[in-house]
Amino acid sequence: MFNSLGAVLNPKNSKAKYPEARVIVLDDNFNTFQHVANCLLTIIPNMREKRAWDLTLKVDKTGSAEVWRGNLEQAELYHEQLFSKGLTMAPIEKT
Repeated sequence: MFNSLGAVLNPKNSKAKYPEARVIVLDDNFNTFQHVANCLLTIIPNMREKRAWDLTLKVDKTGSAEVWRGNLEQAELYHEQLFSKGLTMAPIEKT
């Protein structure tokens, strides 16, 4: 006899991983440090001012910085919001 409830509750079957992604800001020649930091502060949840400035400096020095990592749906939202504010964005990287 097949126990369908057991199949549903089996941890091996219920641990399907949700896709995750990285949101990456790229360096450009037209956004100011203040604008980039302000965008990060207003769009990325739980972003602190010091972290926003550290990421902004990293973008300037290295050409890019990962500003958020998490589930794909949220990554797409933050990517679109940052892009709509004029930031130069790398394509979303799935992890």
